[in-house]
Amino acid sequence: MKGENIMTHRIVAYPAVFDQTDNEGWVTVTFPDVPGAITQAKTLPEAMLNAEQALGLMLYDEKKLPAASSLATVEAAHQPHYVALVASDLDQAAQTVHVPYVRKNTRIPAYLAEAAEQAGINFSATLTRGLEEDLQARGIPTKPPINAER
Repeated sequence: MKGENIMTHRIVAYPAVFDQTDNEGWVTVTFPDVPGAITQAKTLPEAMLNAEQALGLMLYDEKKLPAASSLATVEAAHQPHYVALVASDLDQAAQTVHVPYVRKNTRIPAYLAEAAEQAGINFSATLTRGLEEDLQARGIPTKPPINAER
């Protein structure tokens, strides 16, 4: 409808395994389809909340998301543990990530500096983009750390 602000969200759901064995009372949560997404909590309700966050923080900036296994497949493979679907809003998760910034002094030719300033080019954004492209070309991951301060 005209004038409506329609928000889109990238919401995903993956089966999670809630494991309470040999954990001194803690619940460990893993996602078979999302290696590295793991969390822990003292209670099942807390573990469910933490699982949503862990899932979102692992996937918020992934361009290609892993396929989700069926709940039945994961339940069969992880008996007797509790298995449930966990959903996460990836756009909301992305808003919780803060990337720290550092000041780096560099030298560039004067003619480039003058031309870039006249064109209104943001030096920091250009350097950041160039470093990300160079690192990715070398196969070095550039994913920012989770929960870092800006």
